[in-house]
Amino acid sequence: MPDSHDPWYIVRNAASLATPALLVYSDRLDGNIRLAMEIAGGAARLRPHVKTHKSAAIVDHMRAAGITRFKCATIAEAEMLGRCEAPDVMLAFPLVGENARRFGRLCRAYPRTRFSAIADSAEGARELSAAFVAAGVRVPVALDVDVGMHRTGIAAGEAAVAVYRLLATLPGLMPGGLHCYDGHNHAPSLEARTAIAAGCHETALSLKGTLNGLGLEVPLIVMGGSPGFPCYAPFSDVELSAGTCYLQDWGNQRAFPDLAFQPAAVVMSRVVSRPGPGRVTIDCGSKGIASDPPGERGLPLNLRDARTILHSEEHWVIESPDADNLPIGSEVYIVPTHICPTFALYAAVGVVPSSGIVRESWPVTARDRSIGI
Repeated sequence: MPDSHDPWYIVRNAASLATPALLVYSDRLDGNIRLAMEIAGGAARLRPHVKTHKSAAIVDHMRAAGITRFKCATIAEAEMLGRCEAPDVMLAFPLVGENARRFGRLCRAYPRTRFSAIADSAEGARELSAAFVAAGVRVPVALDVDVGMHRTGIAAGEAAVAVYRLLATLPGLMPGGLHCYDGHNHAPSLEARTAIAAGCHETALSLKGTLNGLGLEVPLIVMGGSPGFPCYAPFSDVELSAGTCYLQDWGNQRAFPDLAFQPAAVVMSRVVSRPGPGRVTIDCGSKGIASDPPGERGLPLNLRDARTILHSEEHWVIESPDADNLPIGSEVYIVPTHICPTFALYAAVGVVPSSGIVRESWPVTARDRSIGI
């Protein structure tokens, strides 16, 4: 076991690891899963978004905790979930062209998983219908409702009702409920985020009421990302589709301190140069940690008051009062600002158990755009 004075992130056998390395702290991951279940009142209302990690091993951890429903953004992620025999998978990205046809083939290939899709237009619904008929499958399709982000989705109203009617009548489809992602809700205070979430929920409920009044079934409502997770938890009719919180990155931790999730993924880097007083260069450029959003790429845990001087493809020059105390070869541990695209930079992640000794790695299974179909 690590010494009691060691920070939580220290890896005991760090000398044996090549850098940059993305590490997942399994006890913290499991703790975040438990916290999500506590907030939701159980596993049944959780639909974690796997685009954060794209890892079958993390899906297995979630399934072991009792989670059966998942959300994803790519066909590769959906196929990964099919291989994991996840019971219920929503692919929450508009599928057109060959991707619609691929998804039809995927649904046929993994009959133990109940797949669903989304649509926000008549054209999209008809394209899915043709693909599913060709594949010989019938698939639930949720209406993607724009509740304020204006990225995809259709505003609640007569046009939305018309598209939902199509989902109930086109061959190969069945109405799959409402998908309402509030990616615009980044209010810093929990009170403000809760007020915005309540408005989004009211929009969804009103649309559901209209559809039910027309005799149309609305079997589920999927809402929210990590910032709004606790805001939607009191609404028992909503499935909670957060993803980032299970690994918790610096961006969310800094912006939403009310979220009690702990960082569970860290990039370990090494000092490769000391270009001047108070500065170090580490081997974690933009190919080792996500370069979005603008600003600092992450929080170096063992460099106080760190400030980026330069960040290029393989180099990161950092200024810090602690820089002169780190010899060449010293490890630097960083919580990424944005964990989701950071995961996609790695073929595998090291697993850090409570012993602090890395003995295994987990493949980032769905990192590629296709893993079979």
